[in-house]
Amino acid sequence: MMDEKKMLKLQNGSDIRGVAMEGVEGEDVTLTHDVANVIGAAFVNFLAEKTGKPANKLKIAVGHDSRLSAVSLKEAAIEGAMNLGARVFDCGMASTPAMYMSIVFEDTQMDGAIMITASHLPYNRNGLKFFTAEGGLEKADIKAILKAAAKLEPAEYDISDVETLELIELYSEYLCEKIRVGANLEENYMQPLSGMKIVVDAGNGAGGFFADRVLKPLGADTTGSKYLDPDGRFPNHVPNPENKEAMASIKKIVNDSNADLGLIFDTDVDRMGAVLPDGKTLSRNALIAMIAAILAPDYPGSTIVTDSVTSDELTEFLEGKLHLKHHRFKRGYKNVINECIRLNESGTASPLAIETSGHGALQENYYLDDGAYLAVKLIIAAAKAKREDKSLASLIEELGYPAEAREYRLYIRGLEDYKTYGRGVLEEFKELAEARGIQVASPSYEGVRLVFSDEGWILLRLSLHDPNMPMNIEGKHAGDCEKLTNIARELVSGFVNLDDSVMY
Repeated sequence: MMDEKKMLKLQNGSDIRGVAMEGVEGEDVTLTHDVANVIGAAFVNFLAEKTGKPANKLKIAVGHDSRLSAVSLKEAAIEGAMNLGARVFDCGMASTPAMYMSIVFEDTQMDGAIMITASHLPYNRNGLKFFTAEGGLEKADIKAILKAAAKLEPAEYDISDVETLELIELYSEYLCEKIRVGANLEENYMQPLSGMKIVVDAGNGAGGFFADRVLKPLGADTTGSKYLDPDGRFPNHVPNPENKEAMASIKKIVNDSNADLGLIFDTDVDRMGAVLPDGKTLSRNALIAMIAAILAPDYPGSTIVTDSVTSDELTEFLEGKLHLKHHRFKRGYKNVINECIRLNESGTASPLAIETSGHGALQENYYLDDGAYLAVKLIIAAAKAKREDKSLASLIEELGYPAEAREYRLYIRGLEDYKTYGRGVLEEFKELAEARGIQVASPSYEGVRLVFSDEGWILLRLSLHDPNMPMNIEGKHAGDCEKLTNIARELVSGFVNLDDSVMY
């Protein structure tokens, strides 16, 4: 049996993540072959209980990204699952969204899927994501699987006869057909991207397939694309659309290639960013605005769900220009997705749940956070714009931007129950602000947001997973951030266990 406390420490929200390789000083391996083995077995038991099927009637797909430890962990999870009698399919290199689609596709119809990935984390880390027909697992599900796994013994099993599935081929053709239908180019249905130059930076993650198996078959010129080959050392830059170096890379590729569009994916392709021909970066608020603008004609008056750190200027664009509703919710991709699902089920049309991190899920695509599908929506819009001699950038030309933005992480020191302390800080922070006559945004679904109509805003919240309190500040004009930072310093200065030194 495993140590339950150590197993539970592998939980990272609705995922499992840990250190899978030696090589970084001070970081001991926590996600071992044996750990992945019992987790694979526990997932089979979880699925059996959820579906009502015996283990030997379950079909499970397992895939991985380009991480160095991926194959070993994949094999371990397959061993654990097959030992309990499940029929397992090795999907090889895949993307996280593709793994969910293995459940959806008529040709595969899996009962569940496992993706071996740790998104954009350093090379020595890895993890597991899980899917059922209902989508990605929730936090409570992950906790239950880890607790059950801790009670199991690792089991050796000969997986030499495991079935293989070329899932990425099926998934690529699915994306191709979406573009063909969306572009609606009757005279060249099979290659609607002929005459377009679209470049990809996969950052040596799993996203290189998008250039070779989606763009090229549709007629696009992908010359100039870089870092398409999987390499878990990530030798060129971190595959992360939030990383400045990564975005600078795709921007340079677009400029050097004179491309119509540039796309960049994270390691497991559930997030994306983009660059327009003029070098304008589509990330954070701009990406949200662009996808919303693309969807607006088909979903008039609908609600766009975002995380809590979006700008006031985005709200003004969504509501004032697109005549949509902006529902600013919590951080965490599962949070925004579940809220989008809740709204639709309650009768409020909500086509999009999207975080500033680049996680974006569409109602029309099974509420799946899928960077490649977001890219599909961009490509269709770009193809239509080019045909009409327009620019993709024109869709968001009226979007405003804050003049300045800052983020501080205020660490909670010396407390094991940091969440209770953090909630207390938020309550008192709000009271202190109100006592000074500062407007507090309402409703606020995460943290306390202070509104300064002429200067900008301050948001203090509690981190989802770590003992710190992120503080975001945006200013409308040059110098406003410093004014707001001074106010924020005064409001948090009295909290003994809150380290505000980063603000000075």
